[in-house]
Amino acid sequence: MKLLAVFLLVSPVVVQASANREYLLNKSKKHTLSHVLSMWALSCICFSSACFGSIQTSVSCPSGWTLINSRCFLYVPTDMTWANAEKNCLSMGANLASVHNMNEYRRVQNLISAAGHGSKQPWLGGSDGQQVFLPEKTWFWSDGSPMTYTNWCLKQPDNKAGHQNCLQMNYSGKENCWDDVECHIRRPSVCAKKG
Repeated sequence: MKLLAVFLLVSPVVVQASANREYLLNKSKKHTLSHVLSMWALSCICFSSACFGSIQTSVSCPSGWTLINSRCFLYVPTDMTWANAEKNCLSMGANLASVHNMNEYRRVQNLISAAGHGSKQPWLGGSDGQQVFLPEKTWFWSDGSPMTYTNWCLKQPDNKAGHQNCLQMNYSGKENCWDDVECHIRRPSVCAKKG
């Protein structure tokens, strides 16, 4: 995206240089087309780093974390309550993971499988804990991002017995979809933070 912005900023210079090629070649020997292109290349370098300070061009994650869609994810196999899992993620500068599309969800599942933990049912950062004993309506991610993508299992969330306010993944056999469950149950978890 940044490269596209740089291209859009400097491409008029190239177009103008091409249009004035004859003028440049005839007007002065030192302003040849190759000279103009060299100036353009220098502009690209200037726009990409020196002119705007340090621009991050690649995303990396701390050791043990996995890069997925510009965020770093970590599977934590230790069983904890939802609140303790969130506290644990916070201690690492992260939150329980939010998931924003099916591809991201599948990649998180693959992360868990690659760690040798198959289809465990870890916590994600979803909760409707502010609505205890109310119908299921508003779920949110603990990192503050909007919950626009969902992957609930059939007839979920159901808030069974009025106490299921936290989101677990990989529920229901082959479907590996989401379920709401009581927050005091101990589960492994997935943390995520910006890369």
